[in-house]
Amino acid sequence: MSKLSSRRALAGLLVLALAACAGRHRLRPYTTDGCSLSPDGTMKEKDLWLNCCEAHDRRYWTGGTQAQRLGADLDMRACIAATGQPRLVDWMLKGTRVGGGPYVPAGFRWGYGWNYLRGYEPLTSAEEKMIEETEKK
Repeated sequence: MSKLSSRRALAGLLVLALAACAGRHRLRPYTTDGCSLSPDGTMKEKDLWLNCCEAHDRRYWTGGTQAQRLGADLDMRACIAATGQPRLVDWMLKGTRVGGGPYVPAGFRWGYGWNYLRGYEPLTSAEEKMIEETEKK
């Protein structure tokens, strides 16, 4: 490979890296799929704990620290338990803990409102302001 080709390849990688960093702090609009890969309720009451999952999705959309994720998951568990479904809550919690991490390439991962690979970074004040502005819309 010539020096010119190497420089062009390096320049291309640099442009891609900068583009990724520039888009890193963009917040996509909030979306929810209800109880991701799980039922939203019982056969009789189809949306019985849907509100629990939607509140959980909102917290997953914004992301944050590992402790905040655990808090979101435990709050969802308590919310579903309050609907009278004690046998279901542990399965829902386990599924969320296994499948909802920030590095899972899925639309329901922790911090899905931000670009992929954000991880467990705490939200900055600027990001919290973006979240507030987005929620007002």
